[in-house]
Amino acid sequence: MQTNILGYPRIGSNRELKKANEAYWTGKISLEKLQLTARQLRRQNWETLHQAGIDLIPSNDFSYYDQILDMCIMTGAIPARFQALKESLVTPSSPELYFAMARGYQKNGFDATAMEMTKWFDTNYHYLVPEFDASQEFSLLYNKCLEEFKEAQAIGIHTKPVLVGPVSFLLLGKIKEESLQLPALLDKLLPVYIQVLQSLYQAGATWIQIDEPTLVLDLTPAQQDLFLQAYAKIRKAVPALKLLLTTYFGGLQDNTALTTQLPVDALHIDLVRAPEQLDTLLAALPAGLQLSVGVVNGRNIWKNNYDTSLLLINKAIAALGRERVLIATSCSLLHTPYDLELETDESVLTPQIKNWMAFAKQKVYEVIALKDILNGHDELLLQTNQHTMQERATAAIIHKPAVKARLAALTPADAARKSIFTARQKAQEEVLQLPLFPTTTIGSFPQTEDIRKLRADLKKGDITKEGYDTAIRKAIQDSVQLQESLRIDVLVHGEFERNDMVEYFGEQLEGFVFTKNGWVQSYGSRCVKPPVIYGDVQRSTPMTVEWSSYAQSLTNKPMKGMLTGPVTILQWSFVRDDQPRAETTLQIALAIRDEVVDLEQAGIRVIQVDEPAIREGLPLRQADWQSYLDWAVKAFRVSVSGVEDATQIHTHMCYSEFNDIISNIAAMDADVITIETSRSQMELLEVFSTFHYPYEIGPGVYDIHSPRVPTVAEMTELLEKAIQLLPARNIWVNPDCGLKTRKWPETEQALRNMVAAARNMRVAVQTMV
Repeated sequence: MQTNILGYPRIGSNRELKKANEAYWTGKISLEKLQLTARQLRRQNWETLHQAGIDLIPSNDFSYYDQILDMCIMTGAIPARFQALKESLVTPSSPELYFAMARGYQKNGFDATAMEMTKWFDTNYHYLVPEFDASQEFSLLYNKCLEEFKEAQAIGIHTKPVLVGPVSFLLLGKIKEESLQLPALLDKLLPVYIQVLQSLYQAGATWIQIDEPTLVLDLTPAQQDLFLQAYAKIRKAVPALKLLLTTYFGGLQDNTALTTQLPVDALHIDLVRAPEQLDTLLAALPAGLQLSVGVVNGRNIWKNNYDTSLLLINKAIAALGRERVLIATSCSLLHTPYDLELETDESVLTPQIKNWMAFAKQKVYEVIALKDILNGHDELLLQTNQHTMQERATAAIIHKPAVKARLAALTPADAARKSIFTARQKAQEEVLQLPLFPTTTIGSFPQTEDIRKLRADLKKGDITKEGYDTAIRKAIQDSVQLQESLRIDVLVHGEFERNDMVEYFGEQLEGFVFTKNGWVQSYGSRCVKPPVIYGDVQRSTPMTVEWSSYAQSLTNKPMKGMLTGPVTILQWSFVRDDQPRAETTLQIALAIRDEVVDLEQAGIRVIQVDEPAIREGLPLRQADWQSYLDWAVKAFRVSVSGVEDATQIHTHMCYSEFNDIISNIAAMDADVITIETSRSQMELLEVFSTFHYPYEIGPGVYDIHSPRVPTVAEMTELLEKAIQLLPARNIWVNPDCGLKTRKWPETEQALRNMVAAARNMRVAVQTMV
């Protein structure tokens, strides 16, 4: 049996890539220094896997920003607005073009918005969405895959190059013109893929991993046919290469017959997310095709249950024989932190809970351990694992009878506001007295080095709690004064005391535990350190009331209370796997409900409960949607339904296509929803031409993930599109997302332009009247 790792984290165990990228963007280090950091990280990863004894070690799983963006550069899929920049560069594959596509570009006479970004299936990772128009041609702009294969060869490590498959690359993109058809695009794209594969074969590659995760989605017959066309041509062009076709995040289901007839040498399936598919697949697998069984979870941090994994592996061995079975992670380990051994602070992560966990490096050794147990080399490994599983299942710290009792006592009334929206809207207008096109921000303001250092100094004990509180109050005061000077209508306190929108709340809720170095990549240089939900969740004391109340005391304008919603807290945490996710979410919802009620009692009349992850949690198969949406919407409503009509409830969603669940979004019954629309140029609002959305909505008018400052005219134009689809009375004006990652000068100018655009719209609408 061989062992197989689909991908490894790329940010570095100490976020070296994040720091190098950001230093390069600000001119603090050279391109050569950035490239050196990247080479060091790749080498560390390859050597870790090689020393562990992994047989199929991935290369080209590294990326400076995003693997789909890498494919755009490799294949020459450059959006039209970047063509002039590309042609101006001596080396089109230079980082200048690459990072411009990711982050936007506004210098040297060029001004281009960043590529659209959305969630990678149902994960919290974001990818850059390829764009295809009628002029699209493909060419090999940069053979990164070959370069990194040779780089590993040079240090004596033979790798398995990884490529996003051609069909998934196209299906995950966005066609900009209706006349453009996928088969025509595929015909243009395949020669580039084949050129890359042939170059890898000539360089000595034996196995190639081709990721086609869209095979776990609902596909039309025409989409299924694309796979048959693509792989027939690829097989003919590279008959001697061993092709490992990988699927993950779900089961093949009705795509099983299609997948098993593709001319590849091995197939990878995710048996963590869809263990039930194994029996069907074993019956359909053609003779000679190898099977990579993904039994070690690449998306969570709990130790593998060896008994469960061994049952699946042994079933595959019984049907296929040992030589046709590969033991693997379920997906790339990109979604897990680097190394549990770095967690040495027992005051943060207790030994008891730490013993239940495994990070990327430990998961590599779990794959090896499963092989060793099957080969009869180490029975003690199995016995130790069984003991750990039993100890966790019976641990007293996990279960809280009071939490379970409160959850059991929930009634339908707990998930309903007192009055319908029209009555609430009238009450809120009387209390808040806001103008047409009211302006606000999503919550956070720039987290400067000084602010981050302040939090770090408090944790290290270098400053007192009193000194810290004084500094935070000063930051809040400055932000309130700035917002008032900009004439923003509904203010925020800036969230300077918060490290992360989920971690901050998890630190104050029971049932959560944390890590010091459990970082994972969210997008580009943005890394998050998800909390770990290990047991029943409850809130003992208020979490945000003190800072929100202080901020409200500084102004006569409405101050928003800022909370993270129960579904997002669940989705952006590593979640316990010993009870249904719905139950855990409702426990969190009750804790948030208590905070919402306390904010209202403290005089906060606008409360935002963010749910950017509600679309992300949607199952990949449409048949499974309703069950999830039922409990997800219920959880949100439970969290916000304890307030009076005059208290305005906001929610925020970003970088998620939710047109197909718009009725469920409406069912959340939020008074105001703010969404991302600027990168898509208001395309997300098209759904409102056919669906009557009764609530107020803030379509984001500028992209906060790009450092470029949009003009007043740009934002006014987006709002003009919005009033074609929405009543002016119901439109808010706001950025796409929080401003935490931005710098102050660009933030101030962008917000000034945003307020000017809103004032323009007020004049225009009044003139029309």
